[in-house]
Amino acid sequence: MKKSLNTTLVYLLSILGLLCCCFWGLGVFLSGPAYLIANKKIKDAQLNPDDYEGNINSMQTAKTVALIILIINMLFLAWSIYSLATTDFSEIQQEWQKIMEEINAAK
Repeated sequence: MKKSLNTTLVYLLSILGLLCCCFWGLGVFLSGPAYLIANKKIKDAQLNPDDYEGNINSMQTAKTVALIILIINMLFLAWSIYSLATTDFSEIQQEWQKIMEEINAAK
């Protein structure tokens, strides 16, 4: 029985990783495994082409999408760490208080 080169999991993890990049770059934990899964499937399919069915080009496209989203997440994670490391905590508190006052004023 041949194994399928199904790209659904890779695309699903990549898209969820893209959505999670807004949360301090935590999409790295989703897009990283997506890239690794795609890379492993491509290597296995190239070593044993008779054991796999499906188009290897579609898996390479999924791998590229996962890599791009991984890079975006890594950049956003680095920016988040940098901004937390260089910002004074009192400024963060003041911004938080300002946002909370705006929310309460809107009610």
